[in-house]
Amino acid sequence: MDISDLLSKHKADGFMIMGNAENADFYYTTNFFVSDKYTYIQTSGSKEILVVSEMERGRAEIESRITDIRTLQDYNYREKVKERGDSYQAYVDCIAEILQKEGIRKIGVPRDFPYHTAQALKEEGFTIVDMESPFRKLRSIKREDEIRHIRYAQKACEKAMAAAIDIVHKSEIVDGKLLFRGFELTADDVRREIDLALLDSGCEAVGTIVAGGKKAANPHWEGEGPLKPNESIVIDIFPRSKKHRYFADMSRTVLKGEASVELQKMYDAVLAAQKEAIEMVKPGILCSDIHDRICDVLESQGFKTIRSGSKVGFIHSTGHGVGLEIHEAPFIGTQEIPLEKGNVITIEPGLYYPDQGGIRIEDMLLVTEDGYENLTSLEKRFVV
Repeated sequence: MDISDLLSKHKADGFMIMGNAENADFYYTTNFFVSDKYTYIQTSGSKEILVVSEMERGRAEIESRITDIRTLQDYNYREKVKERGDSYQAYVDCIAEILQKEGIRKIGVPRDFPYHTAQALKEEGFTIVDMESPFRKLRSIKREDEIRHIRYAQKACEKAMAAAIDIVHKSEIVDGKLLFRGFELTADDVRREIDLALLDSGCEAVGTIVAGGKKAANPHWEGEGPLKPNESIVIDIFPRSKKHRYFADMSRTVLKGEASVELQKMYDAVLAAQKEAIEMVKPGILCSDIHDRICDVLESQGFKTIRSGSKVGFIHSTGHGVGLEIHEAPFIGTQEIPLEKGNVITIEPGLYYPDQGGIRIEDMLLVTEDGYENLTSLEKRFVV
């Protein structure tokens, strides 16, 4: 995790992360999950320090990769609370004491660093330098253990997706409605089945999309109410392993009944575009070239794309990295960023028209030494 070169570039004495349990950089650097407030410090000499509450010291010493574990009480936190009458300010005072004793006067912080903390440290004579997280680039190249965790989450995701599609498949069309076990099938019914399958595999998901009908022309509409026959249903699941904290991601679009000519044409175009984009994936290929190829294929079949500024058709980027965050580097869009071995990315073209609905197909891929491995094996079948 040595970031001394970056610190030298910014003429900083150290780098610090302070925040809550959802900070992906903190988990990546420490391999430690904690619900209490924490601080991670790396000095220009590559010394790493983890500051946790006294209650977390024992667990941190067992679980964290950081060997220099310190607690607030090592710096008389309780006494500082009494003096200050403010627990947050007392916390900052403890951190300031650590920085001072380590000879850190100019400290680099990520761009989402707490404003109040930065101001308080400035008032105590420290210089704050905001910089892009040095760990986000490191996180984009996955280690073998990270790939293993992502594979696990994706297997759980596929299990949940298969369960969701199976419900749609087993539903019956009666009087223009989709019925499952005698009741009208709803988006919430399908989401419940997805959640149960994920929990059974030790995973969880928030914001799962089960979007049917014309409203699915909004790519991030989660979906609600009854699902109907002869309409596309976009299902997008992005679960996280509860134990290892890594995400997976996949989308499928299905339809029960008969697809209209327009919807079938949309689905076939998205599938063709995705296939061509996936075949391009390898180290060195520019993300922008993959995105442009998606646009080329869709435009050649008469569909509008974001490349021309359209508000309908293909209206988002082609994909993104997946890891400790569901959206992380590299981003498969207009930037001329080359893929690297170890990237885990999605390829997820879609088409969205308010008078038809939405179509999206998403696979997750690992960039290998000379190409890719598709981590998504579930079939792509529109009419179920």
